[in-house]
Amino acid sequence: MPPRRSYDQYCSVARALDTVGDRWTLLIVRELLAGPRRYTDLHADLPGVSTDVLASRLKDMERDGLATRRRLPPPGAAYVYELTGRGSALLPVLQALGTWGEAGLGERGPTDAVRAHWFALPLLRALEGETGLVEVRLDEGVFHLRAGAGTGPVYGDGPAGQEPDAVLSLDTDTCTAIGRGELPLADGVRAGRVAVDGDGPLAKRLREA
Repeated sequence: MPPRRSYDQYCSVARALDTVGDRWTLLIVRELLAGPRRYTDLHADLPGVSTDVLASRLKDMERDGLATRRRLPPPGAAYVYELTGRGSALLPVLQALGTWGEAGLGERGPTDAVRAHWFALPLLRALEGETGLVEVRLDEGVFHLRAGAGTGPVYGDGPAGQEPDAVLSLDTDTCTAIGRGELPLADGVRAGRVAVDGDGPLAKRLREA
């Protein structure tokens, strides 16, 4: 592989950007925070990226120790990419970027793509301090979050797969308002814009917040 481009600056910020500063890299990390993903799944959930660029970024991420590639056992027998510990450690970086970017989110444009699970990181920020498995039901689809997860995937597509600690049902406008920092989750629950189902302590806390 060609040598990695570098800012050649003895600065931790510059070193970090040497590794994750290329276009698409952090968005690939966002997708892999859901756990192992096939190349075709990544390409489908990164609208606008070319196959050549995606393949190049994944190779760079392998080289830099952010991701690994492995083959699933039969009957799957497909290759998947997943984050290493160093790659997973970028979660708070993405959370901070998301918070910083809230002011520039604005209204959704006519050409803006959206996937239900892209709301996972904003909702994880809204659930900061909580721990538990949360299923989220949106107009665009269903996904689940692992609030307070220390290791492993922090979200995933589809239902939780086991009894969640809480189920949140809300429309896209409400979720967007939460993502833009305009509506605290607790205010959305109190206003009836977010329905909370479940019998566990987490669901009770969210209803009573």
